[in-house]
Order: sequence, then C-alpha cells, then structure tokens
Amino acid sequence: MAYTPELTDSGSATLRRIAWSLGKPMTQTINAIFEYLPKFFDKNEVCRCCKDTTRCNTCKFETIERKVSN
Repeated sequence: MAYTPELTDSGSATLRRIAWSLGKPMTQTINAIFEYLPKFFDKNEVCRCCKDTTRCNTCKFETIERKVSN
C-alpha cells in the first residue's frame, strides 16, 4: 500500500537536506529514514497501539535489531 503524505515546507526542506547528504533522491531517503527510525521507538508501545496485526512477521518494530539502549 503506497501512501503519499503532504509535507510541510519545513519537513520537505529537512528531507531534501538529508537526501543531499546521503546522495539519494528524496523518495529513497524517506524509505531509509523509515528503516532506521524504529530503533528509537518503544516496540512494546508501538505494538500495543497497532491496529494492523496482519503484518507482524515483517514489521520493522518486530524484526529490527535494537542498538540503542534506553
């Protein structure tokens, strides 16, 4: 399922700058951010609030290797 959110001017500018620093297009950069970001969230809280339990086997919050200590 693809979803195209509207970004604020500030959000778009931030994404553009991150993309430039990675040498990637914004579309690839936002996907890279979503691959990396789950490391910083409380998996238990995310799972508790989740409304779609059909994808748990492939969910990044379930499969991500945690490298950040709380």
